[in-house]
Amino acid sequence: MASNSIGNIVKLTTFGESHGQAIGGILDGFPAGLELNLDLISAEMARRKPGQSHLTTQRKEQDLPNFLSGLKNNVTTGMPIAWVIENSNQKSKDYSHLENTFRPSHADFTYQSKYGIREVSGGGRSSARETANWVVAGAICKQFLQLQNIEIVAFVKSVGEIEIPENATLDFDFIEENPLRTAHQESAVKMETYLKSIRKQGDTVGGVITGIIKNVPVGLGEPIFEKLHANLGKAFFSLNAVKGVEFGSGFHSAKMLGSQHNDILKNRDGNIITETNNAGGLLGGISNGMPINFNIAFKPVATILQKQKSVNTNGEEVVVEGKGRHDACVVPRAVAIVEALAALVIADHLLMKRLNTI
Repeated sequence: MASNSIGNIVKLTTFGESHGQAIGGILDGFPAGLELNLDLISAEMARRKPGQSHLTTQRKEQDLPNFLSGLKNNVTTGMPIAWVIENSNQKSKDYSHLENTFRPSHADFTYQSKYGIREVSGGGRSSARETANWVVAGAICKQFLQLQNIEIVAFVKSVGEIEIPENATLDFDFIEENPLRTAHQESAVKMETYLKSIRKQGDTVGGVITGIIKNVPVGLGEPIFEKLHANLGKAFFSLNAVKGVEFGSGFHSAKMLGSQHNDILKNRDGNIITETNNAGGLLGGISNGMPINFNIAFKPVATILQKQKSVNTNGEEVVVEGKGRHDACVVPRAVAIVEALAALVIADHLLMKRLNTI
């Protein structure tokens, strides 16, 4: 399997499978001299880890990375930063009935067709367990971005049909105070009630995460094949269950006139800004200094605790039913992963920009 790395200057390479002994990663190209706060890394991991609330999968993992290289007294050395995360709460027997069966909307069929073999337990490499590595790397990059005054905030915009009202006042301090990780108290109550009813039915539901990257300097991104929004989009689409990504006015742009969509430029105290932000902080693939705004759409979790028709490896029709521990909706735990991926890409582009001028 190729393509286990992402990034240009700051490059993350990962390994491991959901029910294997461990997962891990190597973050290469990270600058020397940054003293890392390991407690902040642990805090980011806690936002992603399973079993954190009654609304998530009840798999219990500590998700504490054991750093093997690249740090001396918690200070980055410029060498590859490597870590492992032990898997301690696998229940492979929950998947034994799927040995010869393809689950609907899972990667079982495509993996089997491509490689001629697949890991049934937990989905192997295709499992979202892999994303724990991304959060480690993102937590490291976040601390680098803090030195540049760059801030990344993400929250749940919608769960199924329950959505934060368009003109609602957002409370970013509330995001980590509720299990949905939304930024609107009234919507949080409605989302939680709805999600509980979905779980009782043995079903799942999708949702949307909104993200904002603040204080991004002008000039990040390359004009052609390394556009900033293209690299952010690639990172986001690498996340399990993502079916759509939009920046700024996104798909709504297709319904607008040019006179409506154009962001008027203004000079405010010597800084060029725009009156609106339909571009989402990006022009020609390059950051323009305005906040980078995006929405990410997630499909429902494919494993449902209901009977469904499918086929087995012999092409025979069968009935399959999910078992074990699964999220009814991935977006609350995915908030931390989205922020981590954004941090990884922005850090990479900051260092790429330093190579463009003398």
